[in-house]
Amino acid sequence: MSLETLTYLVVGLSFALYVGIAFWSTARSTGDFYVAGKHVHPVANGMATAADWMSAASFISMAGLIAFMGYDGAVYLMGWTGGYVLLALLLAPYLRKFGKFTVPEFIGERYASDTARVVAVFCLIVISFTYVAGQMRGVGIVFSRFLDTSIEGGLLIGMGVVFVYAVLGGMKGITYTQVAQYCVLIFAYTVPAVFISLQVTGVALPQIAFGSEVVEGGGYLLAKLDGIVTDLGFAEYTDGTKSRIDVLFITLALMVGTAGLPHVIVRFFTVPRVRDARTSAGWALLFIAILYTTAPAVGALARLNLTTTIQTGPVGEETANLAYEERPDWFRTWEDTGLVTFEDKNGDGRIQYYNDANPGFAETAESYGWAGNELTVDRDIIVLANPEIAGLPDWVIALVAAGGIAAALSTAAGLLLVISAAISHDIMKGVLFPRISERRELFAGRVSAGIAIVLAGYLGYNPPGFVAQVVALAFGLAASSLFPVILMGIFSIRMNKEGAIAGMLTGLLFTLGYIIYFKGIFIGPFAENVSENWLFGISPEGIGGIGMLINFAVAITVSRFTPGPPEQVRDLVQRIRVPRQGVQP
Repeated sequence: MSLETLTYLVVGLSFALYVGIAFWSTARSTGDFYVAGKHVHPVANGMATAADWMSAASFISMAGLIAFMGYDGAVYLMGWTGGYVLLALLLAPYLRKFGKFTVPEFIGERYASDTARVVAVFCLIVISFTYVAGQMRGVGIVFSRFLDTSIEGGLLIGMGVVFVYAVLGGMKGITYTQVAQYCVLIFAYTVPAVFISLQVTGVALPQIAFGSEVVEGGGYLLAKLDGIVTDLGFAEYTDGTKSRIDVLFITLALMVGTAGLPHVIVRFFTVPRVRDARTSAGWALLFIAILYTTAPAVGALARLNLTTTIQTGPVGEETANLAYEERPDWFRTWEDTGLVTFEDKNGDGRIQYYNDANPGFAETAESYGWAGNELTVDRDIIVLANPEIAGLPDWVIALVAAGGIAAALSTAAGLLLVISAAISHDIMKGVLFPRISERRELFAGRVSAGIAIVLAGYLGYNPPGFVAQVVALAFGLAASSLFPVILMGIFSIRMNKEGAIAGMLTGLLFTLGYIIYFKGIFIGPFAENVSENWLFGISPEGIGGIGMLINFAVAITVSRFTPGPPEQVRDLVQRIRVPRQGVQP
């Protein structure tokens, strides 16, 4: 059986499973559609949360970032895992005790303001569409490589599958589909990691292989990798190049952004009791840790395999670089997608792969007869191409394809649902038509989800960056807009609607403006700006941390010069914070 046929079979079976679950768990009420009837078991919710959380950025792109960034890639591991602990401790139980459907609904009632609710919806939509762009790009990459279709065709297929189980099943369908998707993606991620760990180091567990000696040539994995990449002009794999302040603020933005992501927060509304919210958070962290502790080894092994495949001998020797005509099959197939490109700059028919941006290495490279780096590898293909580079069986490659699609679709569905709920529940029922029937609200939610899926497909076709980068920007937007008002809404009785609205808008607009200016996202670059012009040396991926501080400062200042919240709001805050057995105000 050919790889393409096997991949179609594995991916097709996974799609059949997802669609079957959607029909089995069709939403019959708005409670089912928004929060799965609040009947999800904590273990199942933990697994669904992990799938919702481990998006295409985690499955496809994070190990790619670590592979190319080395030590600097650790900010994603620290930020995303640390943020989940923050969410579990500070927000999840209190929001579940509030007992409603959505984050904007909490903000609207906590601050007694429809305006605050509408602003929260605006923030949520900006965050979610930025995030979903990365997921749909991941879907397009997998389809274009493994299923021999165009990116547009792959996006349409992915959109169709999400449409069925998100529109039909709502949160109820998405929850149980995500349980299945977690099983698919974690198996697909760990199986090739185990195979490659054994192949390179002789150790089965990737977490241990990361610090083990390699089988061929001796020496420890990371030490060997350091030697290989520095010979080609790259920075040491185990040494970071980012400034400390940038590392600090990227980690902060990712942590705080995690706690402000609406599609993750809403998962804790689906469990029966408040204590179940904490329990499911613990299970989710355990399930997430399986992938996140494997990712560093996957990144290092992938970089080693990629580099040694191209650099077949001692650097500088005439025949050390792989001849283009002798490139392996994986190289040829990924070339067809446009995600691996070769340009023979010196006309020798061999692939020179090195860091031509390193001025200290330029003279050395010139002495070898090299005229510039000739190989470009998209970071998002590393996990997907890794089994092919390592020569693993076709069934492993097909499994990875199914896992990549599962990771992208699971998060895309969660994001699209919160967008749908924001429009149908928060805007239509909460503000415009408060007397709308449940049947009409459910219909509006499904229509909203369908429209959101179409827009998500467009963003997947025209994404503003590679997957993990886009996702990191979404976290910054969440950190600067929603997290401060949710946190202050729970722990500050004095915070009022004027402060919340001003804080959200200021934090969001500052962060969004900074990102647009330096990344040229959505409306094109304004100027040729480089990192030397970053504010305090903080990159766009970390600017959400500054946006959060601005949000807090503006919200607190404005609230001090405006009237405090009404008595019923103070009572609401007390009810959320005080345990059920405690004294009620």
